[in-house]
Amino acid sequence: MRVLALCLCLLFAGIASGHAADALSPGQTKAVEKIVHDYLVAHPEVLIEAIQAAEDKDKANKEASAADAIRARHDDLYNAPAAQIGGNPKGDVTIVEFFDYRCPYCKQVQPSIESLLAGDRNLRIVYREFPILGAPSVYASKMALAARAQGKYMAFHRAMMDTKGNIDDGVVNQVAGSVGLDVAKAKTEMEKPEIEATIKKEYALADALNISGTPAFIVAGKLIPGAISIDDLKALIATARANHAG
Repeated sequence: MRVLALCLCLLFAGIASGHAADALSPGQTKAVEKIVHDYLVAHPEVLIEAIQAAEDKDKANKEASAADAIRARHDDLYNAPAAQIGGNPKGDVTIVEFFDYRCPYCKQVQPSIESLLAGDRNLRIVYREFPILGAPSVYASKMALAARAQGKYMAFHRAMMDTKGNIDDGVVNQVAGSVGLDVAKAKTEMEKPEIEATIKKEYALADALNISGTPAFIVAGKLIPGAISIDDLKALIATARANHAG
């Protein structure tokens, strides 16, 4: 039955594209279309299987493409001088996180990240500023990058991730002040061309990896778009260590 179904689907696709129709008379074409229609109505699972197979293939292609891009941009991802490193700088496994300070899903997964870093002293994380949710997001990222000059990046980062509700420039300034940043100096630092250049490079890197939303993680050479559970992160970290050991 499945072979017949596949043949019918292929024939129907050919008719729809016009190739098979050229070899059939109008009457034959209508007859075949009715056979295909009646079969698919009687066996809708065939269409479901075909759609699932197409989705699986598309997912596999995207994963393979992402893996190729990750390998090609390895140094940019893991060792860029402008990137902020957390955890153990010499850790044996690295998590790369693309995030936006206004992204609720980034804030949702933040406790898992902190828990992992606290419990795994051999874990390294690379924070990638990826402000895609409007001008306030860009302002927050610029403030974070400027905070490095005062040694306050991580304090500001954690405080921003803990900040709920609407975030605008005023809220960013308040958070910056609350962690001990000299906000006036930070605002001057934010205007430096190096800050703007860093954010543009982050956009370009995300584009090269086909990352369009936040959060997005890279672990064990695999791109994970969207929020992820701590158990799934632990599994990926274990896979990365196993592959390294092998």
